[in-house]
Amino acid sequence: MNESVADLGHADAPVLQGLWESVRAGQQQILLSPYLAASCAFLTHLALCSPFLVLDALGGVCQRVRSWRIAAGSGPPPSLWKWHECFWRVLFKYATAVLPAAALFQLLRSPSLPELAPSCWRLSVEVVACFLVFDTSFFIWHYCMHRVPWLYRAVHQMHHQHHVPFALAAQDASSAELLSLLLLALGSAWMLGCHPLSEVLFHFLNSWLAVEDHCGYNLPWALHRILPCMGGAPFHQTHHKKQSKNFAPYFTHWDHFFGTYIEPRSYFRKRHDRTVMK
Repeated sequence: MNESVADLGHADAPVLQGLWESVRAGQQQILLSPYLAASCAFLTHLALCSPFLVLDALGGVCQRVRSWRIAAGSGPPPSLWKWHECFWRVLFKYATAVLPAAALFQLLRSPSLPELAPSCWRLSVEVVACFLVFDTSFFIWHYCMHRVPWLYRAVHQMHHQHHVPFALAAQDASSAELLSLLLLALGSAWMLGCHPLSEVLFHFLNSWLAVEDHCGYNLPWALHRILPCMGGAPFHQTHHKKQSKNFAPYFTHWDHFFGTYIEPRSYFRKRHDRTVMK
């Protein structure tokens, strides 16, 4: 059972085996640290927000960048001071609540590091499955937060202080909401029994899509322009404007099924027409 992967022959070794072995080599203590998940979530979020910080800075001087801003009075890009304030709020909540609670969850979960890497097929299936499970659980939780008044006031209202969201504001929420969303993501991978590589890829893509959803830009290369099943930033910004619609984080099928979907283009067009008439 302890036979090395090299002894199994190249034909039986997964394509990703070399990558997985280089990740595992001498790093087990770090990879199994209960603080890794929350720390990586925060640092990855900051790294993925940095391109949008550049776009927001360029928006004051570049017409092309301003043309990518979502229409209907979304206003100018957020100031650097607004980014600064948001950063310290998010950091405080991670340090005081999310990090210790997520560490406790990881200790109870007792993750392990298997010797074999997943096949490319297994990696793809597990990542897609994680997104479907997370999207469903998020939709239910998000819908409940809006429909139950005390839940909205205690957990979700802080996130909706941003009527026009920006990238960093994806994590600008109450400590309870930040923790609940991290646990939903960790729990999705745990429930499906994902390989650690699949889980890492899922968390990275999940962070990117959350940032893109809140960025305030309808970018030419955004994923929702390629995959019609995804809502993207216009879909989620519509939710921040009209809070009774578009509850799902990424896909649109649950909102279509439950009648809570509203087409972003038609909504923003109506708002633009009313603004012009005034």
